[in-house]
Amino acid sequence: MNDPIRRLSVVALVMILALMMSSSWIQVLGASRLNEDPRNVRTLYREYGTFRGPIVVEGESVVSSVPVDDPFNFQRTYALGPVYAPVTGYYSIVYGRSGIERTENTLLNGTSDSLFWTRMGNLFSGEQQAGASVELTLQAAVQQAAYDALGDQRGAVVALDPETGAILAMASTPSYDPAVLASHSTSSVNEAYASLLADPNDPLINRSIAETYPPGSTFKLVVTAAALEAGYTPETSVLAPDELALPNSSATIKNYESESCTSDGTDRTTLAEALRISCNTAFAQIGMLLQWGVIERKAEAFGFGTSFEIPLLTAASQLPEDPDAAQTAQSSIGQFDVRATPLQMAMVAAAIANDGELMYPYLVDQVRTSSFSVVEEAEPRVFSSPMTAADANTLTDMMVAVVDSGTGRNARIDGVAVAGKTGTAETGLDTPAHSWFVAFAPADDPQVAVAVLVENGGDVGSGGTGGRVAAPIAKAVMEAALAQAGGQ
Repeated sequence: MNDPIRRLSVVALVMILALMMSSSWIQVLGASRLNEDPRNVRTLYREYGTFRGPIVVEGESVVSSVPVDDPFNFQRTYALGPVYAPVTGYYSIVYGRSGIERTENTLLNGTSDSLFWTRMGNLFSGEQQAGASVELTLQAAVQQAAYDALGDQRGAVVALDPETGAILAMASTPSYDPAVLASHSTSSVNEAYASLLADPNDPLINRSIAETYPPGSTFKLVVTAAALEAGYTPETSVLAPDELALPNSSATIKNYESESCTSDGTDRTTLAEALRISCNTAFAQIGMLLQWGVIERKAEAFGFGTSFEIPLLTAASQLPEDPDAAQTAQSSIGQFDVRATPLQMAMVAAAIANDGELMYPYLVDQVRTSSFSVVEEAEPRVFSSPMTAADANTLTDMMVAVVDSGTGRNARIDGVAVAGKTGTAETGLDTPAHSWFVAFAPADDPQVAVAVLVENGGDVGSGGTGGRVAAPIAKAVMEAALAQAGGQ
């Protein structure tokens, strides 16, 4: 009789231990996985039941939480939603988070380690846990100017403070209203999201950092920087034929609309003149003379090949691997396998503007608790020094000539010296070329560096060039930034 009782006791003990271990596993080791499971409705209720901090631009909340009378307690609202959507992203009970709503989630919902003492204070005082406010580097007037200037075209604008790397504007169009995805009605959210996914213009994509494009002639700034380091001067004579035959290839390179780069009957011009008029054959020849390794190292110093956390994760701009001489020539005018984000090209302009020193770009300026104490603050940091100050100043003078009397005249601002470079990049498809413009101003005391990308020539289409389509947008953005700087 005792043996069956003992066996039963052992079985019961094993079952109790198994239950304890299972409960411990679920509540401790498996807690994180369960909390992150999108099917866990209790997690949704708990998260939405906590006041989520605002996302702030120049002291004004562009994203905030308001009380609502439903099980979720708070509703996320987006002021000027489409203007800021590429940066803020959305916060959805169905599709989760994107943008700053995702990367700064633990700060916004109050669970970040940096908010530990704030949570302890709330616990002892009996106050409800509240998220922190995330203050962005964006400037409202500059962001609005970028969004308005792009209009209904597919494109992107990035504006930087060259001295710090702070992102003053990051616009991408077409955009969307995050409020439609923040609704507490799952049916309406599903319908809205399906519509956004089906839109052929891809409004959910942040074109300024998530997409790479052939940079066209804006890449000539990188090649010029490499040439200056190699000993070229603005007066150096360079070969600039009307058509350049490529070695070991039947392909040739021509200038835009088969124009000539010279007017004296020769096939030579200066480096400065080649940049001013954006001479393709000259830069293709320079690239082959320098060889790809020299240009590649210079491009990488400007940030090509690096994915940046700003804190949004950016796509890495791309360079060809081991191109031959003909491919090097094509790459030297920003074609072949060269691809860049608008942020990357804004960084190229910013480095030149900042005496050759490239600052790491960033979007978050400060993080404050609900009691307004600062728990995190951005510290500008150097990414690289791709140019000497002397070479940067030389290239600046060459870029000023581009705007004063070259292909970038549509970016001129009365009373302000503007340094810029146009780009008209073939897509490799049967579509119009992309229109680019990069610039900074004032040239002698840079306050803003900007890159503009308009896909497929925008409203102009096949007749669109960087100077015609993108330069006026850059002008509007720079004017807004300079007005902001002048008012501070």
